[in-house]
Amino acid sequence: MIKRQPCKVVNVSTSKTGKHGHAKCNFTALNIFTNKKLEDIVPSTHTTEVPFVSRKEYTLLDISEDGFVSIMEDSGDTREDIKLPEYPETLEQEIRADFEAGKLLVVTVLKACGVEQIISKKEDVGST
Repeated sequence: MIKRQPCKVVNVSTSKTGKHGHAKCNFTALNIFTNKKLEDIVPSTHTTEVPFVSRKEYTLLDISEDGFVSIMEDSGDTREDIKLPEYPETLEQEIRADFEAGKLLVVTVLKACGVEQIISKKEDVGST
């Protein structure tokens, strides 16, 4: 977690102990939902928060005019509380185009820190 955002760390570097304190760790990370680069420098003796991240696949059933999707779990339970993604920029258009073309889609939803977002899609070729 950097600046209260769930991130994937892409680089860690350390600096030596200076005359004013402990060694420092410099974290470079990417927000898992927006891919925005974030950086943080913390003393090497400090702990850092690690978010619980889960990923789940759902079958896409419908897309509403306001951008919410109707999705179904393997158990048959449905949800209608997730919107089409804003990032990556092209994913929303790809999902809409494939759905309108009649393709059966499976979307992957990433969940962390109370936020859920569709991060990918694939065609469900096993259902035919």
